[in-house]
Amino acid sequence: MVSLLGPAEIRDLAALLDLNPTKKLGQNFVIDANTVRKIVRVAKVEPGDTVVEVGPGLGSLTLGLLEAGASVVAVEIDRRLAEQLPLTVSQLAPDAQLTVIRDDALRIRELPGEPSRLVANLPYNVSVPVLLHLLEHFPSITAGVVMVQAEVGHRLAAPPGSKVYGSPSVKAAWYGTWRTAGQVSRQVFWPVPNVDSVLVGFERVGTGLASEELRVRTFEIVDAAFQQRRKMLRQSLSVVLGDSQAASRILTDAGVEPTSRGEQLSVHDFLAVAKASLR
Repeated sequence: MVSLLGPAEIRDLAALLDLNPTKKLGQNFVIDANTVRKIVRVAKVEPGDTVVEVGPGLGSLTLGLLEAGASVVAVEIDRRLAEQLPLTVSQLAPDAQLTVIRDDALRIRELPGEPSRLVANLPYNVSVPVLLHLLEHFPSITAGVVMVQAEVGHRLAAPPGSKVYGSPSVKAAWYGTWRTAGQVSRQVFWPVPNVDSVLVGFERVGTGLASEELRVRTFEIVDAAFQQRRKMLRQSLSVVLGDSQAASRILTDAGVEPTSRGEQLSVHDFLAVAKASLR
């Protein structure tokens, strides 16, 4: 049996650690067990899964994952939280399999157990960079659910042509398919954030669409396209493709209309432009 954390337990742990949640580290702790179980259920975590969790904090979601029978690899940058988490789990889930790694999730290159899922309440200020870093460096992660700021979540799952479609949408699509999977009330957090949250689910398709060289080139082109998203691609991409004339030629070679804008292109279109630029 695993006991999950509620508001009183979260505040007691914070007091024990003399912890004042900081906006800098994106520390908003989930205090509602029903929300934790919903996240685990949406993520389809099953007994025997190895799950990586980024920013476990005081352990709310960690305990929910352990309750489902998963082994958890938790990456925590805050020393106090990293040291306390095994103690909390040993009391509330003594037979659980937990590995805590004190590190910055943006720098980590190795994880034990080849985790197959990512389930996390991601710090809002680094959610997209953390996602892309983990998907790039850990191909064993084939699916997952993350809780992020609503604006970011809708952007990650946006299709081409959407008003919120942008660079994160294209880069996420490089690795697989994305969907929004439900809203999360502000009231389930302590402290209460000043933004709304959503769950975003993903499933990886292979290990990416092409080689590392092409990924880097594609992402470079994506960034240029959306830095000046109101301009035609022959103009916005002239920075990375030489000039507007060269950009028009490469776009045409790739089967993309030079007067298009970035928001109209799928990840496959951007990949075609990258391939044409390297010929």
